[in-house]
Amino acid sequence: MGDTKTNLKNSNDYYKFIIERKYLIFTLFVLVLFILFTGGFGLVKIIDKNSNTPEEKICGDGALYSNCSLTKPYFCSEGKLIELVSACGCPEDFIKDDNSCISSYQTEPKEISLRYILRGEDYYIPFVVYGGFANYIFRVPRSIRYSSGENSSRVDFKLKAINEEEQRKFLMPLVIKIQNTTNNKEDQARIAISIVQNIPFGASNKTSTFGNYEVNYSRYPYEVLYDMQGICGEKTDLLAFLLREIGYGTAFFYYPSYNHEALGIKCPVKESLMESEYCFVETTGPSILTDNMMSYVGMGKLYSNPEFYFIADGISLEDDIYEYSDADKLIRIRERIEEGRRINIFKHKEYEKLFEKYGLAEEYYGG
Repeated sequence: MGDTKTNLKNSNDYYKFIIERKYLIFTLFVLVLFILFTGGFGLVKIIDKNSNTPEEKICGDGALYSNCSLTKPYFCSEGKLIELVSACGCPEDFIKDDNSCISSYQTEPKEISLRYILRGEDYYIPFVVYGGFANYIFRVPRSIRYSSGENSSRVDFKLKAINEEEQRKFLMPLVIKIQNTTNNKEDQARIAISIVQNIPFGASNKTSTFGNYEVNYSRYPYEVLYDMQGICGEKTDLLAFLLREIGYGTAFFYYPSYNHEALGIKCPVKESLMESEYCFVETTGPSILTDNMMSYVGMGKLYSNPEFYFIADGISLEDDIYEYSDADKLIRIRERIEEGRRINIFKHKEYEKLFEKYGLAEEYYGG
C-alpha cells in the first residue's frame, strides 16, 4: 500500500514536472517571438552595425579602388584619382604623351590659385589654365538658332555655356582636384561653392556681335577661371558646372527687376527658396548657403520673387547641415543691426565668428 502511494506521488510529481517544463518552453517561445517582432529588428541592426565587414573603398568620384574613373584618364589609387593613361585611355581629341593626355589647345599655360574656406580655415587649390583654350572658347558663337515658332529661353543660353563639350575636358581636372580633397560629398559642394564665391567680381571688357548689335561679352565658365573674374551670371554658370559634375541637382534663380542671378542647389523643401527644392547660393562673394537677405551695392535687398530655371537633377543636400542654422542666425543678427537695435556682446561674438567661419564678403554685387 505504501509502495502504491509512493508510486502515485512520484507519478504526480513527474506529470507536474512535464507540465512546468512545457510551460517554460512555451514561455521562452513567446518571448523569442516578442523580441523578434518588437525589438528584433533593432537587434539585427546593432549586429549589422557592429559587424566586421569592411566598407567598400572608393575615391572622391565614387570610383572603386584599382579601377578607372568615368573621367579619362583618371584611375582610383589608394583613395586618390591619378592620371593613368596606360590603363584608362585619353579623352577624345587628346593624344597620349608618356602617361599624360595632351591637347593642341594646351598652350600658354598659367597657374592660378583658387582659394576656398572650409569651417573657418583657408585653403588653396593650384590649377593650370591655358591661353590656347581660352582663345578657343572666345571664338565659340554665343547665339542660338531657333526653328520657326520657337521662343528663346534664358536657360538655353545657360545650358549652351555649361554644356560646351570641349570645355568639359578642360574643367574636369578641377572637379577631380576637389574630389581628391575629400570623399565627403557635402564638403565637395562646400569647396566648389567657396572657390567660385572667392573669384573676384568683375565684367569683361570684350564685346560680342548679335546681328547688327554689339553687346557686352558673356564669359563661359572656363574663361571665369582663366580671367579669375566674373559677374553673377558667369560665376553661376561655373558653379552649376562644378556642382553638377560632383553629382548635385542644380538650377538657377533670375531676378528680372535686378538683373541678378544666383545658383540653386538641390536641398530639402523646408530649406529651399519658394519651396522649389533648391537652396539659394549667392556667387558674387562669400556668403552662407540659403542666405538671400544680404544687401547689394546699388540694389539693396532682393525683395521680389525670382524666376526659377532647372539645369540638372542629382543628389540633394541633407536635412541637418550646419549652414541652415548659421544662415538663420546671421539673418536675425543682421536684421537687428539694420533696425538700429542693440546686440549684446554674445551676439556680437557670434556675428564675428560667422564672418570668420565663411570669410563673408563686406559687399555683394548684382548683374
